[in-house]
Amino acid sequence: MTNDDDSLRPSTKLVQGGRRPEWTGDPRLGGGIVNPPVWRASTILYDNVADLKARGHATHDRLYYGRRGTPTVWALADALTAMEPGAEGTLLYPSGVAANSAGLLALLSPGDHLLMVDSAYEPTRAFCDGMLRRLGVETTYYDPLVGAEIAALIRPETKLIFLESPGSLTFEVQDVPAITRVARARGVLTMIDNSWATPLLFPALAHGVDVAMISLTKYVGGHSDAMMGSLTATRAVWPKLRSAAYQLGQSVSPDDCALMLRGLRTLDVRMQRHGENGLAVARWLAARGEVGRVLHPALAGDAGHAIWSRDFAGTSGLFGFTLKGADEEARTRFIDALGHFGIGFSWGGYESLIVPADPAGIRTATRWADPDPLVRLSIGLEDPADLIADLARGFAAMTA
Repeated sequence: MTNDDDSLRPSTKLVQGGRRPEWTGDPRLGGGIVNPPVWRASTILYDNVADLKARGHATHDRLYYGRRGTPTVWALADALTAMEPGAEGTLLYPSGVAANSAGLLALLSPGDHLLMVDSAYEPTRAFCDGMLRRLGVETTYYDPLVGAEIAALIRPETKLIFLESPGSLTFEVQDVPAITRVARARGVLTMIDNSWATPLLFPALAHGVDVAMISLTKYVGGHSDAMMGSLTATRAVWPKLRSAAYQLGQSVSPDDCALMLRGLRTLDVRMQRHGENGLAVARWLAARGEVGRVLHPALAGDAGHAIWSRDFAGTSGLFGFTLKGADEEARTRFIDALGHFGIGFSWGGYESLIVPADPAGIRTATRWADPDPLVRLSIGLEDPADLIADLARGFAAMTA
């Protein structure tokens, strides 16, 4: 079983990725097993001193030390790498935030300048305004819709442009190819938070990005029971990320990797259902008088729809909408009345979630001026008719 064939389609790669014969059993001994076993290890024993010296700092082929990974960890990294054409490798981290922070630390040094999208996930902004600032890295936030005009923001000391598309909470779609073309022409690296789409719907490296982060906690895990993040990179950037990961000492549990591998195998069919359910709910919301606007790039009327249609292979189930003319109390009554939507952070699991969202306080380069309160939905795998009926009860509760 191998995933080295670049001609394979994404759904086939999801099934076959990371299932190397040396990790799943030797068929010559009577057959292999389907899934890589869970290899738990800290200490690795060597046959002798010569064996210890010969292994060096091996990875993906020979065990060296538990923090450097076991076949369970390597299998997940291998499978994720296969999903990104042009990738050299993937590193795994305890969470998506940890992956973002590790990537920024690896690629930036004191005196460097970072261009950070204004619609970024709030913990990413906090890392820029906190630790990176203390380390002497300057961050400039930019309009997510800037496109090729980002060239005007690049300075001699600019080393990295960070993207997130669609953006957290407000779902602006960035013109990633335009930005990466400018970046490469100016010798600037690019990194993207690709958690909304995953490489299944948006292979970021194929669109010119150097490093793609995924919060595997979300759609890859898919069951709201494990946390992890990943960085997948081109050959030019890979050594920097790998060196920084080893210096920071971050590692992941093989048990969590086994859960992520299990989720990865069904990612294609789950994403199709998340997307279909999400669009059904979004279209219903768009026709409701209580709704100001629906923030969903797969809707034809959305401002980002043209770029989404050009660059994405599908949609996930995460989007937002505003409550027309409502106030904070009405939004609270709406959310509290729901029975099928859990109130909780994260997204991408099989269950539907809802949270109030307030982006105005975390914008600096752009202004969130919509006076109507915002709600974010993560649409799960339930029957959309039941979710719609639940939302109708919520609207009724707003005026009760």
